[in-house]
Order: sequence, then C-alpha cells, then structure tokens
Amino acid sequence: MPITPVRSRRLARSVRAAGALAVAAALVAGLAACSGSASAETAAPTGKVTIGAFSNGAAKETTLSVPTVAKIRAELPASVREEGTLVIGVGDLPAGFPPLAFTGDDTKTQTGSEPDLGRLIAAVFGLRPEIKPSTWDNLFVGIDSGRTHVGLSNITDTEKRKEKYDFASYRQDNLSFAVKKASKWNFDGDYRNLAGLKVAVGSGTNQEKLLQEWQSKLQSEGKTLDIVYFPDTGSTYLALNSGQIDANFGPNPSAAYHATQDAKSANPTRIAGTYSGAGESLQGLIAATTKKDSGLVKPLADAINYLIENGQYDALLAAYNLENEAVKTSEINPPGLPITNQ
Repeated sequence: MPITPVRSRRLARSVRAAGALAVAAALVAGLAACSGSASAETAAPTGKVTIGAFSNGAAKETTLSVPTVAKIRAELPASVREEGTLVIGVGDLPAGFPPLAFTGDDTKTQTGSEPDLGRLIAAVFGLRPEIKPSTWDNLFVGIDSGRTHVGLSNITDTEKRKEKYDFASYRQDNLSFAVKKASKWNFDGDYRNLAGLKVAVGSGTNQEKLLQEWQSKLQSEGKTLDIVYFPDTGSTYLALNSGQIDANFGPNPSAAYHATQDAKSANPTRIAGTYSGAGESLQGLIAATTKKDSGLVKPLADAINYLIENGQYDALLAAYNLENEAVKTSEINPPGLPITNQ
C-alpha cells in the first residue's frame, strides 16, 4: 500500500521478499532491463488475451476473450488511437514483486496481475500493449514525460498525488493476516480478536503503526498483544510454521502469493482477514495512474468497468488469488489518502 514514495518502496520490498526464491532465475533479465526497455507485443489485437503466462506458479495461465469496444476506443485521445499502442508503465525493477509484477520464467516477459490488467485494457481499446518496466521513481518520470500512457504498479490513490495525476481505481489497497491453514483464528475486522496473540510485522511500516495502535487499545482493556519482528519474510514464515507466532500482518498481495506458492507444501497458509491500508476511516484504493488532464482517465475507467461487468476482471483476480481486493466499480479520482496521513 504505497502511501508515500518511501512507503511505496518499502511495500515493494516486502512483496518482493515473499517471491525472491521464485523469481531468482528472472533477476538477471530484470537487471538487464533497467534501462527501461519495453516488452512490446507487436501482434495486432486478436480479441484474445492470455493472463498468467510465464508466471512461475503465481497464477494459472488462462486465455480470455476481450473484444475491442468501439465506444470506449472512441473516447481515447486521437494521438493514442493513431499510435496504435498503449504504453503501460510498471515500476518493478530491479527484482519484481510477485504476484503483482515481475519478469517471467522465460526471462523476458513482464508478467503479474498488473501487466496482465494492462493487456486486458489495451484489448478493450483495440491497441497493442507495450509493457515498460522501470524502477519506482522512473515510473513516474515516464508518466510525467508522456512516454508512458498509464502506470499500473500498485499505486495508491492519494490526495497529494492528485495534484499531478488522474486515477481510475481497480483494486483495494489492503493489508492482511497470514496464518497456518489449519488455524481456526480469523480477524473479522475487529482488533479485539488479536487479544492474546503473537503477531509478526515489518518494522517501520504502516501495518506496524496499526498494530501498535491496537496493542495500546487492548492494553487499556487489560489484554495483551505481542508484536514481534524478523529480519526477512523467510524467517517470518518459518516462525509461523513452527508455531512461534500466530500470524503475520503485511501487504495482502504478498500473503496471497505465499498462500498460492505453499498450497501443496507441508505448511500451507491462508489469509485470515484483511484491513484497509488507509486505516479505519477510508478504504485505500489502487489505481491506474495517468498524467493529469491527459484525456486518458475516463476511457481507462470505462475499460476497467467493462472488464468488471463482463467477467474478465474477476478471472484476472482469481488467477492471482487476489479476489479479496476486488472493487465493484472503477471510480475516477475517488477520495484518496489524505495529505495529513502521508
């Protein structure tokens, strides 16, 4: 749930850590791409989009029917229609952050739920998708310069960012509790259910701040919540599997990826509840991000809503085990994280 550039990078590190082993083979390709070279898909739109390709087990590969929608295509700026390509920025270099965006196991394809959403949107527009990987900072440089039409990279809608960008929301920005699959515990949106538990969290993160607030509330009620820390994701999950901790509280996509990867292992995990990355008063949202007043935000929102209404959106989230971050509709510039919270 990136809420400032620093926290955005912190989230990316957290999610990347969960998939480091799975994408190690792709790291060399990712580093080679640091210059910002794009993954261009030169074939003309065919009405078919394959999602989950080369995802190294992060998703089930599926081919979806996605026709060009003439009414939505007509909303695009003429220059974009004439160019014939939708340039999609993804800030996943150097190492990727599965299941959202990373270099595939063919060592060249940009895969993950974010690039695949870009492919689906491009199909609705009748355009070829061009996935342009970059570092997080250079993602915004690309949008600012106009070299990138849209950023799809787990970008949180914030009021500060609205000074420069327009947003079309497409996913909830959630934290989640990961537990052993056999555990009977569930969060159920109530901090009081954390009483007596030992929960791991990353130091200096937004989720740590939330846990500390809940810990203080429980202590005022005469109850306990032990917060513990580990140096990396691997040691955290070892502690979870051995029973040293009851749960891990972190970015939902990371927990979803872990649950997919270890589903057939001796120590499967599951998600035992989610919580908005923006806190109690606001549901945080992840949004397609364009340069302000570029003329792209309405067609982007309309394309996402088409995908929601016709089932491709649900299929995408299901493929990546992200159904618990689904939105009912894409909104243009919805309320974002307040500047005072950033």
